[in-house]
Amino acid sequence: MLDRFKIVLSRYPAELKQGLEAVIHERGERFGSGAVTFSLSFEPDTGFTGGRGLAVIYRGQDILVRYGHRTDAFRALGRLLGQDKPQGLTESPKFDTLGIMLDVSRNAVLTMDAAKAMICRCALMGINALMLYMEDTYEVPGEPFFGYLRGRYTYEELKELDDYAYAFGIESIPCIQTLGHLEQILQWPVYAEYMDTSGVILAGEEKTYSLLEKMITAATAPFRSKRIHIGMDEAHGVGTGRYKQLHGERRPFDILNEHLLKVNEICDRHGLQPMIWSDMYFRLGSKNDYYYDKESFIPADVAAAIPEGVDLVYWDYYHTNKEFYADWIDRHRAMGKEPVMAGGVWTWDRFWAALPFSFAVTEACMTAAREKGLKEVHVTMWGDDGNECDIFSALASIQFFAEHGWADKVDEERLRSGFRGSCGADIDDWIKAAKIDRPADNNGDNLYESDVYTLLVPTNVSKWLLWEDPIIGMLEPETQGMKLQEYYADLTDSIFAVAGKSPFSSRLQFPACLARVLSLKFGLRRKIIAAYRADDRAKLRSIINGDLAELRAAVDALWRCHRSMWLKTYKPFGLEVIEQRYGGLIIRLSSLSDRLSEYLAGGISSIPEFETELITIFDTRKKELPHMRYGRIKTPSVLK
Repeated sequence: MLDRFKIVLSRYPAELKQGLEAVIHERGERFGSGAVTFSLSFEPDTGFTGGRGLAVIYRGQDILVRYGHRTDAFRALGRLLGQDKPQGLTESPKFDTLGIMLDVSRNAVLTMDAAKAMICRCALMGINALMLYMEDTYEVPGEPFFGYLRGRYTYEELKELDDYAYAFGIESIPCIQTLGHLEQILQWPVYAEYMDTSGVILAGEEKTYSLLEKMITAATAPFRSKRIHIGMDEAHGVGTGRYKQLHGERRPFDILNEHLLKVNEICDRHGLQPMIWSDMYFRLGSKNDYYYDKESFIPADVAAAIPEGVDLVYWDYYHTNKEFYADWIDRHRAMGKEPVMAGGVWTWDRFWAALPFSFAVTEACMTAAREKGLKEVHVTMWGDDGNECDIFSALASIQFFAEHGWADKVDEERLRSGFRGSCGADIDDWIKAAKIDRPADNNGDNLYESDVYTLLVPTNVSKWLLWEDPIIGMLEPETQGMKLQEYYADLTDSIFAVAGKSPFSSRLQFPACLARVLSLKFGLRRKIIAAYRADDRAKLRSIINGDLAELRAAVDALWRCHRSMWLKTYKPFGLEVIEQRYGGLIIRLSSLSDRLSEYLAGGISSIPEFETELITIFDTRKKELPHMRYGRIKTPSVLK
């Protein structure tokens, strides 16, 4: 039973009113009279060290929360909502800023309701900063191609989200791009003259800085905060395209710093405090263009030329040992900068967050950040390769991140109670759903280690098993001998069994439907080929009308479930990408059925794909599964 007791609000300062009303809207099942009811009051308290902290005090049927900042009050509310029985507690944050970053550019723009639901739950965890990553999905006056047909936010929508977050004491910070990652803008003919390379804007041109000033003023206008993240990460090939034609060969470090200086001047004119991702300095100092190259060398004159008012954000989502993070924090400090830390919840390239792996990298990241005395940490959630993932699956790892922001050590019960309090659900069920990508090791993550960069990347096996062509079966050798049909059948039942435990747990229907499809799809091609090569026509007829028909129905159900979830979570723009993928799979399954039927009827004499011997592509001696994206798994061909 998740609802341990009911709460009736008694006294609270006016500054908490809007936030408390929002919590009641999201978590109304916990408020009002019940069998066990407590009266809750809030009082601000200036006595906490550094002005931050909370204390929950029980006095009979009365609860008093003392708090230093609005954020602390809502963290306290989240903690007590997760308690099994009344228990007093005190806490203080380990960082000044504990933030999340939501990617609303990679194909999926959160609806207002979904964004508010995410903000509210994170507020109950004690989060006090929100970055909205918007490459082009914001209105820029006079520039109609910004976010064109991509669900861009209006000024009014962003202001509404800023107001909503502010009610919880959360600072909203726009996060845009001013150098690389601008493919969405530069694809349009009207911006051809602004292009250096396909994704990098043309530095060193006055017209570029006029456009960037319009972008910066538009992105910051709806927000109270004077902080802005201006991006500049992964600007691969900067200065090698049209810039080189105009200005000749130049040291990339100089192009980067001169461009940053110009953008910083824009920020200064508008009273803004910018930050950038730091990777380009390390990449340009590396012979391999590699962010985490321990041999990377950044010349002293380059570090000295970084404008003083610009903060560097060190992002790292890969390392599971705190020593690496500590080393890179020191490297940023050696550049004369106190870094802002950004870890990650692995929501990209998958359908459900890679929770155990995200826990591992977060543990290492946050431990190092705390021991090194950093003041500001964020956790990012990217939507690469179509944003197929349910963003709410990340909440379990955000809770883990938040607990590290409020405690020196995080135990399982603290994590479970925190998630009950913030989300009204069982975190173990969220972790169970993450097993769709962990079939090789039920006790831990199945990791794929890159031979080039020695980075640990969690496999997204459920993604490529789903999108793998059912006739060609390109990665079939990689899973030879694995009992994934039974694994996913058991997982289907297991996830469906917990999908109705609470209203919020209904989101688990999506990974349950996915597991069902995988249980039916895995091994079906092998079964068909065995019957085909044995010329067992009765078996082939049985498969067409049985296993294959059942799979086609399950794929249809998964598509409808995914579409329903998408339209409740994101604006409809971007759904076309997801549905085109489902459409391709549905048609290929239909084609498989038709061609088998035609073969049985004598209309064709063979099916060449079934007579081709497949080759193992990846080294699977360690019994590890690869990480694949849609464009690579859908066909063996490289389309040009």
